[in-house]
Amino acid sequence: MTKNEFLEALRRGLSSLPEEEISEHISFYSEMIDDRIEEGLPMDEAIEGIGNPESIAFQIMSEHAPLEEKKKEKTRRKIGALEIVLLVLGSPLWLSLLIAVFSVIFSLYVVLWSVIASFWAVAASFVGVAIVGFITSGVFTFFGNVQAALAMFGIGILSLGLFILGIIGCIGATKGAAFLTKKSVLLMISPFRRKEN
Repeated sequence: MTKNEFLEALRRGLSSLPEEEISEHISFYSEMIDDRIEEGLPMDEAIEGIGNPESIAFQIMSEHAPLEEKKKEKTRRKIGALEIVLLVLGSPLWLSLLIAVFSVIFSLYVVLWSVIASFWAVAASFVGVAIVGFITSGVFTFFGNVQAALAMFGIGILSLGLFILGIIGCIGATKGAAFLTKKSVLLMISPFRRKEN
């Protein structure tokens, strides 16, 4: 049996393990064979001295079986009667605290999105002021009051500039609030997703 045949047989025997563990075992036995060959043994004797690859794979798999059983036991754990009684008796306390926490979180999000909505309302009001400034400037020009027309036109231009700056800020604030909301929701549901997996 060649080294490659030995390692391939070992790989087949370990096929149910994760790939990184298989690679660790393969590299370990590959080095072992190389070390024995460096000591002066022919390849056949070096491989025979290690043992049969099927029996080595069986031994490795039997060592991993108890770990897999322990993992399954942890996932299959059921809630005991005492825990159920404690949950029911403690429900007035933990349920009210849970409702209070969710109420505070909800009110923070209402405040956050209310502030964002008010930013958009202020930006929209600048558009209104700009439109009124331009219309009033035209009216004052029609009646011959050039100074008032220029002042209203200036107010319209200023309001239009403030609107553009306000829109840039509103878009940034909205994106930031949406990102914060998304991250917070993912953080809140992450414990439940881990339990499902």
